[in-house]
Amino acid sequence: MEPVIGYCVKCKEKREMKDAEEVAMGKTGDRRAMKGTCTVCSTGMYKILGKAK
Repeated sequence: MEPVIGYCVKCKEKREMKDAEEVAMGKTGDRRAMKGTCTVCSTGMYKILGKAK
């Protein structure tokens, strides 16, 4: 699996996510996102992917 790149608000840079997994967001779970942690500072990160198909 290729690495997931997201924006870390603590580092203020795009970084690779560690332990990335896809999660459902929104009231009905119709939005998708990747959730993981920053490889440098271990801050929680999200990358919003869009509507679920």
